[in-house]
Formats: sequence, structure tokens, C-alpha cells
Amino acid sequence: MDIKRVKDYIYWLYYQYLLITCSYVLEPWERSMFHTITVTVFAMVVYTAYVFVPIHVRLAFQFFSQIFGGQPESTV
Repeated sequence: MDIKRVKDYIYWLYYQYLLITCSYVLEPWERSMFHTITVTVFAMVVYTAYVFVPIHVRLAFQFFSQIFGGQPESTV
């Protein structure tokens, strides 16, 4: 792929994002605020999933393994 096609594809994806979120009708300062809030919320969701989902999966696995006859953990 040449650089121009990649650039056009990225521009097309960005244009699709603007159309889906309807942010193409906003003024430039409103659009920058909207993008800032969107990126911040997305980053918080990714961070929360990265930190807390593995803990909950481990706790659920321990819970269900105890219910279905798994070996109890040592209390030592």
C-alpha cells in the first residue's frame, strides 16, 4: 500500500466517525471538547477493564470451582 491510500483510508475512517457521532455539525471548539471527553471516557473504560476484570474473573472462577466440587484452598 502506498502512503496516499493509507492517508485516504484514515481520513475516510475519521469522516465516518464524524458522521456517526454527528460531531461534524459542531463548531471547532465544541468538537475539540467533544473529542477530549470521548477519549477520556474511553481511556477510563479501558483502564477499568484492564484492572478490575481479571480480578472478577479470578473470583468467579474460585466461586464456581468451590460450588462444583473443586478442591478447597488451604487456609495456611
